[in-house]
This record gives sequence, structure tokens and C-alpha cells, in this order.
Amino acid sequence: MTASKRFFLRQAAAALAGLSLAGAAYAQTFPSKPVTLMVPYPAGGLSDVIARTLNNALSKQLGQPVLVENLGGASGGIAAQKVLASPADGHIIFQGSPNELVMGPMANAALKYKPEDFRLVQMITLNPMAMFARKDLPANNGEELLAYARKSAAEGKPLTYASVGPGSMYHLLGEHLSKQTGIPMTHVPYKGAAPAFQDMMAGLVDVFMTPYGRGQVALVDDGKLKAVAVLSSDRQDLVKKAAPLNDTPALKGFVFDTWAGYFVRRDTPEPIVQALHKALSEVANDPAVRSALEAHAMIVPRPQSLAAMSKVYADNTERYRAIARAINLQPQ
Repeated sequence: MTASKRFFLRQAAAALAGLSLAGAAYAQTFPSKPVTLMVPYPAGGLSDVIARTLNNALSKQLGQPVLVENLGGASGGIAAQKVLASPADGHIIFQGSPNELVMGPMANAALKYKPEDFRLVQMITLNPMAMFARKDLPANNGEELLAYARKSAAEGKPLTYASVGPGSMYHLLGEHLSKQTGIPMTHVPYKGAAPAFQDMMAGLVDVFMTPYGRGQVALVDDGKLKAVAVLSSDRQDLVKKAAPLNDTPALKGFVFDTWAGYFVRRDTPEPIVQALHKALSEVANDPAVRSALEAHAMIVPRPQSLAAMSKVYADNTERYRAIARAINLQPQ
């Protein structure tokens, strides 16, 4: 081995050792200030409920205040970009899903990040989804919904469906349903679920495929909305009258749910990621947090390892990229 090569290897080893020591030092002082949970939708929606249910428990684990910041727009992309523009020191955590991090940049040319720019630290909820509709929509199941949509399209008034923004999961599902059935529908984007539900109650938009909680079920029970179908393979306890869309022959295999998790920048030092993973795992096991989230019809999975989280995120990324390719989704 030449002297120059030995020198290069010593320098590289020293650099790696320095990074390791720096990461350890970060972990010893982390967190050194309040931590922000970045929620990519306006206050009042299901995402906001999740964040405000667990921020105090996470604060106890981290020993610093945990603040909730709501920043809607661009299917969650504005909030995601703010996280990427912030230091990779673990003090700003993105609460999101493939909806914002996978689908957003595939549909919105203004979003310059890619899913691989983020790292999933821990999943916190699994969320069943349903097809909600304005209260006077003349359809009570998947078959009747498609019949009405086909008739409306033939009359030049395509069914309108809400989403939380172009390229969002809910936009993708609407396009997927339209392509699978051959029925044209009109996309109506919103900045979040709360304003979408408000307009649906006002009769301004026809349907919305979205995760739900007891708040949305209460609107159905009060006659302000209609639950036409669920997107799970089986009926759901909170909306027992709603049959799965999967039971409709033209929509066989149309089965989807979603989840919420906590992400950091990919280049966040490993000791900080591990510290956050430990804290979020403790929060996910907290009986009070689990009970509160389950009261909103969410499923709280048991914490998983960082390696398992990486696989979940990679698998979801590929699944939704495949759907985007199938419907020829193009960034606008």
C-alpha cells in the first residue's frame, strides 16, 4: 500500500469517527429546544386530532414542549418542503403518510422533493377509509353510486369528488375509480379534509373518499352526510350500513386504507433518529394515547423497528407509484 493511500484511509477513518462522535453529541443534547410536529393540513381534520392527542405524551418522553403546527396546501407538500428546509436535527417532525410524500411530488411539478428524502421513524395509526357523500345523493351503495355517476356523466354533469389537493391519495383514488369503471368524474381539490367536509355538507361537492373518525360518523348519524361505502375488504363497526366498494363487481379489488407516521429528513443523525424512535414507540404504547386514538375509530399498531418502518415506507412508495403509472398521472 502506498503512503498516499494509507494517508487517504486514515483521513477517511478520522472523518467517519468525527461524524460518529458528532452524532453521539447530538443525541446527548437532543432535544435542546421545543420540538414541532408539522401537520400538513389545517386544524380540525383527522391529522390534527392525531397530533393533538399525542403531543403532550411525546413531550413527557422528550423532556421538551412538543408544539403542533398546521400548514396546509399542495396536498401537504408545503409542510413537507418546510421540514426539508429546516435543520436535520430532529426538532421538526413531519406527521404524514404516502399521501404527501409519495403522491404529492408525482402530481405537483412545484414540489421538488422525492419520497427518499424522508425517513419513517414510527407509524402511529392505521386509518380505515370510506366513501362519504352529500346527504341527498341518490345512492346508498357502490352499485347505485356507479349508476348515478354514469347517468350524471351522460347528462354532461360528471360526479364531483373532493380531495385534499392535486396528487393526494384521495385524488389518485378518484382517478383510479374513474379509470377502473370508465366513468368520467370531476376532481375538486381542497387544502384539507375539514373544508372538503364543509362543502359536502353544503351540497357543493358530491363525494369524498377519506379516512374517518367518530366526528364524521356523527355527521352521518345526524343526517348531514351519507356513508355510501367503505374501502376496506369487510364492513366497519362504526358504519355498519356501508358495504365495501369491493362488493361491487366493477370495483372488485378496490381496497385501500391509509396510515399516519412520523418522518424526519433522511440525513438526520442516526442517534437522534433512534432517540425519536424510542420516544414515539413509548407514546404508541401509552394506554391513554391508544384509548384516545381508538375512540376516534383509528387502529393503533404496536411499535415496530426502524428496519420494519423502512420496508413499510418502501413498499407503500412502490404501490402508489404503480397506480400513478397505471392512470398516467403527470405532474402539473
